[in-house]
Amino acid sequence: MITTVLLFLAVLFVLVLVHEWGHYITAKKTGMRVDEFGIGFPPRLFGVKRGETEYTLNALPLGGFVRIYGESLVHDEAEEHDPDKARALWARPKWAQALVLVAGVVMNVLLAFVLYTAVFMIGVPTPILESEARSGAELYIASVVPESPLAGVVMPGSVVTAVVAQDGSVLTDLTPSAFSAFVGTYGAKPLLLSIREGGEEREVSVTPQTGLITDAPERPAVGVALSLVIIERQGLLTALGSAGRATVEGLSAIVVGIGALLGGAVTGTADLSQVAGPVGIAGMVGDAAAFGMTALLSFVAIISLNLAVVNMLPFPALDGGRLLLLLGEVVFRRPVSALWTYRLNAAGFILLMIFMVIVTYNDILRLF
Repeated sequence: MITTVLLFLAVLFVLVLVHEWGHYITAKKTGMRVDEFGIGFPPRLFGVKRGETEYTLNALPLGGFVRIYGESLVHDEAEEHDPDKARALWARPKWAQALVLVAGVVMNVLLAFVLYTAVFMIGVPTPILESEARSGAELYIASVVPESPLAGVVMPGSVVTAVVAQDGSVLTDLTPSAFSAFVGTYGAKPLLLSIREGGEEREVSVTPQTGLITDAPERPAVGVALSLVIIERQGLLTALGSAGRATVEGLSAIVVGIGALLGGAVTGTADLSQVAGPVGIAGMVGDAAAFGMTALLSFVAIISLNLAVVNMLPFPALDGGRLLLLLGEVVFRRPVSALWTYRLNAAGFILLMIFMVIVTYNDILRLF
């Protein structure tokens, strides 16, 4: 449990760091003064000042922020003689302000692309037919039948590395059909399975049962669906192309999913049980890590794409909401009231925190 929490915090730290670094470096490069780069939300735990920027670590590990000179009400009222007034956010060109707002989202998408590239280069588990079996192919557990002898004992994605019968006979052909025939040969006699999960080997004793196969209820089975899998590794150029497609497909699926959720919210049919908060995501990070490095990297890439899409929603306190206000200034050729901007962002932040509490409550309920 502690390992899962620490892993989740590490993943969250990387995602926030990459997102906020996008805002930070773009603000710097467009001539803005960055007063604070914060990981987490206040209260502050500690901070270190380097140059004109203070780098802080805060107590609430639910995000982060970059505080740019001129984005608050006080700075909007800077005196004329302030030497840094030209470096304020609102004093820079609109295109520069827009770049700063979208930079975090772009960095999240780029992070997903880099992670997918690494996944394809490390190797992606790919199911193959038994007729295509070759060196390196392994017997994966694709799914586990509920209430079967192995339910809750092994996880989908585990690898069967050996099967030994009670009389000492060993299954030499590790394929789905050979496994099924081996189980059928020994009937209801116990079998010893060697299982690899997350890089760790362990042994599981299981006694086959009848009634688990719908089409053949009399046939003994252990209650798993098996697949022959090979690790397909790609070269850099091929991996870059595959990563690009995976990133685009992931973004498209997330946009459709969030669109459906928002549509359901309008009609009152939204199902929040399908939305995961910090507690739910922490559990999923732990599950992904149990399947190995590529599964973890793929899951982090998906989270990063989700953050990118969510941050572009036209909602106060999110990058998309601030971009919408900036667009309003361009269209109507007048600045939005700093006071109302502050009020909208504060209200948006409060609503987001309330939503986070509700989702977290649902996460906790699902644990019991």
